[in-house]
Amino acid sequence: MKAEVLSIGDELLIGQVINSNAAWIGEQLARIGISVGRMTTVGDSLDDILQAFERARSECAVVIVTGGLGPTHDDRTREAVLRFFNTGLRLDEDALTDIERFFAERKRPLSDRNRDQAMVPALARTLRNMRGTAPGYHISDDRGQFFVLPGVPTEMKGMMERDILPLLASAAPTPRAVITVLSTGIPESTLADTLEGIDTLLPDTAVAFLPSLHGVRLRLTATRDTADAARHAVDTLADFVLTRVGEHVYGRDTESMEQVLVALLRAQGKLLAVAESCTGGLITDRLTNVPGSSDCLERGVVAYSNRCKSDMLGVPPLLIAEHGAVSREVAEAMAEGVRLRAGTDIGISTTGVAGPSGGSDEKPVGLVWIGISSPDGTEARAFHFGTDRLTVKARAAQAALDAVRRLLLHLPLFSTQ
Repeated sequence: MKAEVLSIGDELLIGQVINSNAAWIGEQLARIGISVGRMTTVGDSLDDILQAFERARSECAVVIVTGGLGPTHDDRTREAVLRFFNTGLRLDEDALTDIERFFAERKRPLSDRNRDQAMVPALARTLRNMRGTAPGYHISDDRGQFFVLPGVPTEMKGMMERDILPLLASAAPTPRAVITVLSTGIPESTLADTLEGIDTLLPDTAVAFLPSLHGVRLRLTATRDTADAARHAVDTLADFVLTRVGEHVYGRDTESMEQVLVALLRAQGKLLAVAESCTGGLITDRLTNVPGSSDCLERGVVAYSNRCKSDMLGVPPLLIAEHGAVSREVAEAMAEGVRLRAGTDIGISTTGVAGPSGGSDEKPVGLVWIGISSPDGTEARAFHFGTDRLTVKARAAQAALDAVRRLLLHLPLFSTQ
C-alpha cells in the first residue's frame, strides 16, 4: 500500500515553519507497513492544491493532507476538497460542540469564523479535533483513502493516533514491526562497528542508524507473515543491541532522556538539583517538560556568572581564580554545592565554553565540564562538543542527564566512548 503526504502552506515553502508533520507521519506509516512514495509541499494557491490532489490520488491508495484548515482567508484546503470531490457543506454537530467547548474552556468568545469550521464536506466522515478547532475529514471511495488534517502538530497527531493509524494498520497488506532503540554517548561509527553483523542476523529485517544531537537512534524493522512473528524478530534485534551496547541505551521509540530520568528518580524516591552555567537552564527546562518532575527535581540554578557560582552554590572565589570557571574543580564544586544547599540525593553541573568566542588553546570552544555529586562522592569529566553554540548546549544537556541516569542504574558515571 503506497501513500503520499501532502503538506499545504506558504509558510512551509518560504522556510518560516519547518515541516515536522511530514517527517512524523512518514515515520508512523512506516511502522505499520505503509510505504510513503512521495512527500509534497504546496503553497496556498487553490490551483496548486487541486493539481496536487489529482496527482496524489492517481498514484497512491492513501493520501494524507495537512494544513490550510484554519479560519482565515488564506486557508483554502476545505474549498479545494469541495471542488475536487464536487460536494457541498453540512453542519457537523459534534464538531460544533468541540469548537464551543474549546472556546469556553479558554474563556474566549466564539466568532462566526470559528463556528464556520464546523461546516464540513458533505461526503466526508468527520475526524473530531480534541485539541483545537478545525475538524479533519476522511473520504473513502474506490480510489482509496483520502485524509485531511489540520497543520497544527498536536492536533494532527491526535487525529492520526486516534483515527487514522488504527484504520490503516488493519488494512496494511504485510505485517511489519518497528522498534526504535535510543542510544547516547557513543558515536555512530563506533556503534556500527560494535553492532557488526546485526543487518544479516535475521532475514527480512532492516537496521537504520539515525544520528542526532542527543545520540543515535536505531530503527529496527522486521516484515513477517504475522504481526507476532514480526514483533518477535525486532525483539531479537533489540536484544542483540542491548547485549552489545546496553549501557548506552536509554529508551525506545518516542521516549526522551528526561522522561526516562524522571521515571527512574520517582521510582527510586531520589531528589535531583541542577546547577547550570553554559547550558543556561536547558537541563532544567527539559526535566520540567515532563509531568511529575516536581516529585524529583528540587531546584535548578542558572549560575552563569562567577559571582553567582560563589553566592548561590558556595564555590570558593579562590578556586575559580586558580583553576578558572571552566574546570574540573569548579564543576565538582558546583555539583556538590547545589546538592548540599538543596538537600538532595544528587547534584549535577555544567560549565563550559559554548562559543563562538571565549576559547583558548587550553580551553577551546566546545569544552564542557560536567560534574555529578552524590553522598558516595563527586566526579567531573571534560567533553568536547564542537564549535556551534546551540549544539554545545544541546549535547552538554544530554550528557549531563545521561550521567544521572548512569548513577541511578549503577553504571560508570560517564561514557568511555
